[in-house]
Amino acid sequence: MNSYDWLETERAAIEQAGLRRHLRTVMNAPTGTINLDGRDVVLLGSNNYLGLSTHPQVIAAAVEATQTFGTGASGSRLISGNSELYTTLETNLAKTKGTEAALVFSSGYAANTSIIPMLAGEGDLILSDALNHASIIDGCRLSRATKKVYRHCDVEHLKTLLSESTTFRRRVIVTDGVFSMDGDIVPLPDIYDIAAQYDAMILVDDAHGFGVLGKGGSGTVSHFGLEAKEIIQMGTLSKAVGALGGYIAGSRALIELLINRARGFIFTTGLPPATLAAANTALDVMRSSPELRQCLLSHAKRLKTGLIDLGYTLLPTKTQILPVVLGSPQRATGVAEALLTEGVFAPAIRPPAVPTGTSRLRVTVMATHTEAEIQQAITGFDTVKNM
Repeated sequence: MNSYDWLETERAAIEQAGLRRHLRTVMNAPTGTINLDGRDVVLLGSNNYLGLSTHPQVIAAAVEATQTFGTGASGSRLISGNSELYTTLETNLAKTKGTEAALVFSSGYAANTSIIPMLAGEGDLILSDALNHASIIDGCRLSRATKKVYRHCDVEHLKTLLSESTTFRRRVIVTDGVFSMDGDIVPLPDIYDIAAQYDAMILVDDAHGFGVLGKGGSGTVSHFGLEAKEIIQMGTLSKAVGALGGYIAGSRALIELLINRARGFIFTTGLPPATLAAANTALDVMRSSPELRQCLLSHAKRLKTGLIDLGYTLLPTKTQILPVVLGSPQRATGVAEALLTEGVFAPAIRPPAVPTGTSRLRVTVMATHTEAEIQQAITGFDTVKNM
């Protein structure tokens, strides 16, 4: 037997289980519709929630930065890659999040796998929501801290685990702000009160809340009117902001420690100048354009109502993420493929991204969708509803 034969065996097993993933080719900018593998379809699978990746001011800023600074950073930020554009962006992020400082990473994954091991290590405890994002899970593994998983958004379970864990040096509660596959919002005020009672830190991954919730789109902490200085906030620049990268927002002391200890920050090349300038301008547009958030949530409400009226099962959500639960991986992929023939792209999400038995279509809307596109989506779901 060839030492590489196991690769084909593993690939075949994935195929048989209905879990095979493959890359599709997008052939134009992500607006309300895209050309996917040569076919024009309504896009219901984008994180570009506010449509800022195609906003004229954002594109103009990216072009100008490229002309001024070139296409790449040329080095890690601690050596030669720390463009002045970083300072501008991080100042803008801290202002938006209401914190003393902020630090930008190359991705949200890098941010989570950097901040969590810095906050907790051997002798410490991490309490993680059962439905937290994969990057949080990997950050917990890298930390070597003890990890306890509390039931999804179950604050009483969280309180019980804290009350039983008094011997640890530090305790850190880690949670998504808006859960990426379910679309629900964390009960942050209750967690805030429990953390204060048991002297625990809170880290909120606000990837899907940033730009959508709170004053000026500043996120989940602002949405609930909580004190930003008491909560460490992580987020991304690749979703509602429409660019690329991750960030941590918090105290100056926290940011200084990250600069000196975060491996995902120290050992990677800086982001391209165009990306930094685009993100900075997108933040300005985001704060000054409440109509984008209003339009986004209005589209989500209309589509959600339409799907429920057609008899689809949706998880409870008040955000732009609409999980249409179909059960098996095979049914999820079958419905997704049928929708494509109707000109609608709604990606199938299967284990391990979601629990077994809850395979779904993760439907997301954008502020840049038109009323006609939302109606086309509803019509497409109507056509395939009996599959």
